[in-house]
Amino acid sequence: MRRTGTTRRGALTATGAIAMGAALAGCGSDADDGDGGLKGSGHTEARTAADRSSAERVETSLRKKAAGVSASLLGQYEGVLAAHPATAAGLIPLRDAVRAHVKALAPAKGASLDFVRTRPVGGPEEAVKALATAERSAAASHTAALLEAPPELARLLASVAAAASAHAYLLTGQAKETKA
Repeated sequence: MRRTGTTRRGALTATGAIAMGAALAGCGSDADDGDGGLKGSGHTEARTAADRSSAERVETSLRKKAAGVSASLLGQYEGVLAAHPATAAGLIPLRDAVRAHVKALAPAKGASLDFVRTRPVGGPEEAVKALATAERSAAASHTAALLEAPPELARLLASVAAAASAHAYLLTGQAKETKA
């Protein structure tokens, strides 16, 4: 006996068809782009140049902030490694990843890695727990910046936020294994 009504396959097909129709509807002609039909007018070019400049300023600002968050995290890693050398085996790979994040997020190519080494409080276990908390905070900061970021930077921020979350998970496990 054949089942009647809406099936999962039918619902997915209908959803796909609606999405395809919406995508194709957005692919119309550029006849009315808001400049009164004057293609290439000076006003439109000036407006797009101003928009581009504004977008570049926003991206630079977001990159500076995100790189600062990661640089602060890098300073915390350096501080824990200096104070508790026994934690080096687990922390060095994570610290190197954070250093790569700082380089990737830096607003200009070849920007320097400015970070301040911070002194951890407590023993190795507390220091590693503090790093896990700092990684969670960095992940939250990078995730919040996604709302304002242009697409390319948003992809980078999402990747760095995911890595920070993974680092927090690994550090939480490492803190349990670390003996005071």
